[in-house]
Amino acid sequence: MDKVLILAGGYSNEREISLITAKSVINELKKIKKYKLLLIEPDGNFVKKLRKFKPNLVLNLLHGRYGEDGYIQSILESEKVKYTHSGVLSSSLAIDKEISKKIFKKNNILTPPYIKFSFKNNSNIKNTIKKIDKNLKFPVVLKPINEGSSVGVYICNKKNFKNNLMKLVKFKDILIEKYIPGREIQAAILSKKKLGIIELKPKRKFYDYKAKYSASAKTKHIIPVNLSSRNYNKVNTIALKAHHLLKCRGVSRSDFRFYNNKFYLLETNTQPGMTSLSLVPEIARYKNISFIQLIEEIMRDASIDK
Repeated sequence: MDKVLILAGGYSNEREISLITAKSVINELKKIKKYKLLLIEPDGNFVKKLRKFKPNLVLNLLHGRYGEDGYIQSILESEKVKYTHSGVLSSSLAIDKEISKKIFKKNNILTPPYIKFSFKNNSNIKNTIKKIDKNLKFPVVLKPINEGSSVGVYICNKKNFKNNLMKLVKFKDILIEKYIPGREIQAAILSKKKLGIIELKPKRKFYDYKAKYSASAKTKHIIPVNLSSRNYNKVNTIALKAHHLLKCRGVSRSDFRFYNNKFYLLETNTQPGMTSLSLVPEIARYKNISFIQLIEEIMRDASIDK
């Protein structure tokens, strides 16, 4: 019987979602009775518990900072234990929205233009508004450089820009991105292969934190997606390219806007959610891959960075 240590919870703004994900995954793994499971949080006793349990692998279900930014991955590397999802470098590249955008641009992947705002460097808001008028134009999207699950994301016009920006002061570095209208398309990659795509029609302004994790938000999930075969293949190919460029492992999900017959890559997530409302399990189901099959495929790809 394989021993699987499940990491969930943590210290990020996505702690709740991580625990919900863990509950969903544990319920599935218990059904097949071939794993000895231990759920722990990455607290001060984490390494001690890890060494005592001696798992065959760690199923990393953490989200956000410390969980998918390379931090916990570096600890698992030092303990020489196999773990799921992307490694240290990949995780740190993908969660940093500025660095990943630079990688995308360098490799001819279309991504919305942006400027960076830094509270710690006392960036001037009036000058920033002038830069936006000159280089981006309103509306723009504000987002922390290194958060996930659309935490702290705002679509702003010039009138409410300053007010929304000040809500993000605790995040220090902010990405100000040109707002791209159009359709919201998500593409998943599993074990270095194209898994499929899904389209979202949120009743809210965009697919934000509430739209992702609250049934009351009533986001419409569309699958199959109404795209030409050419565009279907194109968006899958871009997602696979991003997966490889960021050196991802296991599963990843890339978020796109489709506008004027062009796909704009917003970001690539190295540890997408696995709750009942999550997109990767839904895409997998459409491809006749059950939830347990999906989990086990991710576990089979567990590794230590070489």
